[in-house]
Amino acid sequence: MTDNIDNLVEIITKKVSEKLQHMGVNTKTADIKVDCTQCDDACVNCGLCVVKKPDVVNKIVNFGAARIGANSGVTGAVDAKLASMIDHTMLSPETTREDLIKVCEEAKQYHFATVCVNASNIPLVARMLRGSGVKPIAVVGFPLGAASPQSKTFESRQAIKDGAEEIDMVINIGALKSKEYKLVYDDILAVVEVSKPHKVKVIIEASNLNYDEKVAACVLSKTAGAAFVKTSTGFGKGGATVEDVALMRRVVGCDMEVKASGGIRTTDDAEAMVQAGANRIGASASVAIVTGKKAKTGTY
Repeated sequence: MTDNIDNLVEIITKKVSEKLQHMGVNTKTADIKVDCTQCDDACVNCGLCVVKKPDVVNKIVNFGAARIGANSGVTGAVDAKLASMIDHTMLSPETTREDLIKVCEEAKQYHFATVCVNASNIPLVARMLRGSGVKPIAVVGFPLGAASPQSKTFESRQAIKDGAEEIDMVINIGALKSKEYKLVYDDILAVVEVSKPHKVKVIIEASNLNYDEKVAACVLSKTAGAAFVKTSTGFGKGGATVEDVALMRRVVGCDMEVKASGGIRTTDDAEAMVQAGANRIGASASVAIVTGKKAKTGTY
């Protein structure tokens, strides 16, 4: 199959695009325009509809599916259920040892789900979180995705050896845009294989892609065995949009997870992403999301 993967992805992308078009997706903007006038509680196509079923977020939260990713700085009254869904994130290149210690202490104090950091910071974070139930996550090939497959696999293997329990890798954006699908597939597959049994999230940097490229990125990630597709690094041209999340969910279906990240700064933002189909959300605005306070500006 891999010998013909470039042709196969072209065919699959075309077929998926045609199917989504019939379902009401605008292939020029990826806007979701589903006719929900006939929908009911049994609906599977628009069960995450942000217009007709806003209460779905509460159902998803009750089942424990969603998480929220956020940076340092949570203060004041915190919603315990919401806090338990946070991927607590510290990816700035200026991050100091003191910053990392603070993030880990906050994660343990507020019972966040994870702490997500650059791979070089995993040894300290893993030690800090040991026995707490909070998972350390490492980003790989971050934030450009242009590293070689060998570099990404080495970085992933070392991060897991150092204590990472999930890997967030950046897709090879240039290869994807050049339609070198076999290269992209092999790149993802290599990281998935060395990371087993830990989950791999593929960051597609959706703001840099056109509609067909977003579909192809999701198809390749799913085919290569990744656990998630993720919208953004938070360092690209733009962050997550409801339209991109809904499109990604449409493409990967219900047997793969979707993470929305970048530019999510309020509880309403987070809920809209969850309603559109996100299982996790990455953000730097933890205060705004969990306490309703005004968000600070940030990249993630």
